[in-house]
Amino acid sequence: MTTSRPVAMISAVAKTLGAGTAAAAPAAVRVVRPGWRDPRLWLGVAIVAVCVIVGARLLAGADDTVEVWALRGDHAAGSVLRAEDLTLRRVRFADAADLGTYMGRGDPLPARIALVRGVGAGELLPRGAVSDGSVPRLAQLPVAVDAAGVPAGLGSGAAVDVYVVGRPAAGGDPSAGPSAGPAPRVSPVLAGVTVLDVAADDLGGPVTLTVAVPPAAVAHYFARLAAVEDAVVTVVGRP
Repeated sequence: MTTSRPVAMISAVAKTLGAGTAAAAPAAVRVVRPGWRDPRLWLGVAIVAVCVIVGARLLAGADDTVEVWALRGDHAAGSVLRAEDLTLRRVRFADAADLGTYMGRGDPLPARIALVRGVGAGELLPRGAVSDGSVPRLAQLPVAVDAAGVPAGLGSGAAVDVYVVGRPAAGGDPSAGPSAGPAPRVSPVLAGVTVLDVAADDLGGPVTLTVAVPPAAVAHYFARLAAVEDAVVTVVGRP
């Protein structure tokens, strides 16, 4: 009798506590995935789209390169360019004023693009080298020069002055070379002409330069050669 009463009391207290705990436990709630009608989904999509647009505009604004026409190969003065001779290159100019000296993508190109000076492969197309084709065609004049009279490293596309000096021939022009009187003023027979080709003789002979000149300059050059004896031809490169 004495032992059973405490056991009964403990059982009663346990039942009371268990009943209270069960009553206080919250009901289980099933997690539901948000559907396409959920406004939170569309809000997230809108935020991502805005970030993409803003980022694209910032990147576009940071790209300050421009497209400029360049030549695919070497072309001498007097050459007429075709569409396949040109290519577009993206270039960044440190000084915006430099852009105005070259032909860009937005510039209208003449129907017939003639070069008034030589332009090398990969070089940007300068405005000053382009003509609409109204300039006269240039003649290709071969000039034989002793190797000592040619600047080192001279190549196609270079601008040079050609001098012819010597003793005046009988009936020639006294100003073409030195005489017994005061030294004459010597001027280039061909000034600022463009070198089209340089052909050196492997046996140590003269170097043959092919230069682009106006047709009238051809007769002038040979007249100067005929006006002097023991003519010495010298080529001076322009800076």
